[in-house]
Amino acid sequence: MQETRMDGFDIAILNALQRDGGMTNAALAELVNLSPSQCSRRRAALEEAGVIEGYAARLNPQKLGFGLRAIIRVNLRSHGQGKEDDFARFVAAHPQIRSAFSVSGDADYILDVRLRDLEAFSDFIHRHLLPQPQVAQVRSEIVLKTLKDDRSLVLA
Repeated sequence: MQETRMDGFDIAILNALQRDGGMTNAALAELVNLSPSQCSRRRAALEEAGVIEGYAARLNPQKLGFGLRAIIRVNLRSHGQGKEDDFARFVAAHPQIRSAFSVSGDADYILDVRLRDLEAFSDFIHRHLLPQPQVAQVRSEIVLKTLKDDRSLVLA
C-alpha cells in the first residue's frame, strides 16, 4: 500500500476528525481555516484514498453491560496456510473478539475480547476457543483497569 501525501491542512482535518468524526464540514472548515468547499473536497479525497476508512460512534462497554475485557494469547498446534485460515475464520465468526493480531514472540495470536461477565468469558474459552482443533494453548489475562485506550494516530 502506498503512503498518501498530505499537507498541513490534511493533517489538521485528520486530527480534528479523530477527535470528533461527526463534525460537519462547516465546523471542520472553520477549525482548519479552509473554505467549506475546499475542506469538503479534501475530506472526500482522504476518504477516496482510504486514509479515512469510516466513521463510528465510540460506545461505553461498561454502560452497555460488557464489563469484562480480556487479552488472550493463543498458540496453534501446527502452522500452515490452511490452519491459519481456519483460525482467521474462527476469529471473524466471533463478535466477542474485538481485535486479533498475529504476533511475534511466545504466542501466535493475541485476541482482545469483550464480554458481559466472567461466566460469559468462561463459556467463550471452554465452549468456543479451546475446542478448536487448531488451538494448542490458551493463556489469558483479565483487564483490571484500563490506563490508556487511544486509537488515534499522532500525525503532527
